[in-house]
Amino acid sequence: MKDLMKKRLTSKNIEAFVFRLWEREVTEDSISEKENELLKQWKNLAEKDLDILHLKESGERILSGLEHYFSQPAHIPIQSAKSFRTHLYKIAAVIILLLTLGGIFTYTMFIKPDVYLAKSVNRIVHLEDGSTVTLLPGAELMVEKSFPSSTRVVDLKGDAIFSVAKSKIHPFIVRADGFSTKVLGTVFKISQSGKKKAVDLYEGKVAVSSPGVPVSFLKPNQKWTNFGIAHTTAIISLKPGKNSVNKASAILSLSFNDVPLKEVVAVLESNYHTKVQYPKEAEDKKITADFTGGTVGENIESLAFILGLEVQKKENTYILKK
Repeated sequence: MKDLMKKRLTSKNIEAFVFRLWEREVTEDSISEKENELLKQWKNLAEKDLDILHLKESGERILSGLEHYFSQPAHIPIQSAKSFRTHLYKIAAVIILLLTLGGIFTYTMFIKPDVYLAKSVNRIVHLEDGSTVTLLPGAELMVEKSFPSSTRVVDLKGDAIFSVAKSKIHPFIVRADGFSTKVLGTVFKISQSGKKKAVDLYEGKVAVSSPGVPVSFLKPNQKWTNFGIAHTTAIISLKPGKNSVNKASAILSLSFNDVPLKEVVAVLESNYHTKVQYPKEAEDKKITADFTGGTVGENIESLAFILGLEVQKKENTYILKK
């Protein structure tokens, strides 16, 4: 019988047996004769080779192993405790779900910016301050939920025409890719094509900011551009040409800040319709210069002075040499 007991009563079976006895004790059910006999045999077998100290340690280990069964007060039946725990988990899951959905709703309704996208055709967006934005195909406008506030700020990707409601105390700022435009009330167009950025002003006044160069202030029929070159800024006058619907352009200001010579020359050649030759070894030399107010000849003379070169002119070509 003892050998049979050793084979059958594994630690898992012993724990389950003790738990059933404890459950009988809690529910005040009587122990059957068979269970009582089995308990006596198991007690004799367990205590055979143990002294008093070992008996005490064994009892402490058994109690320690059963601690997790005492997580509920002793007067609560086991089934009730299990049912309560199951309902508690369900309630917690519902609360977590409600908090999650509530957070998503709060973010969507009160925090997440409104995004407007023009796909294949123009899209007109009416803002809360009365301003109107015409998004050209492919453009995207992002407006914060706080709009309009003390400063009216929007973010733009692509090209758009803005008709801004006038306000002397609430500036309107358009943050674009690498530059921003600040106005109080006006009509203007922002163009973005790769690295090339431009602002065309139709009415009012605007201030255009771009990293590395001074702020540019535009008047009606003027255009700001960077010619697709970093740290470059120019203001171009756009005036209607005679007997033509097109506008004749003239550079009013032109500034470079730490720009390679080859890129400076490319701007001068394309806008002044001239040719500039220079030593090959100087093409990557960084140029910082302000050509505002100068003629093409004066600007190229200034460039040659920066490089320490002489200037010769042959017809429509300027030659810079040592």
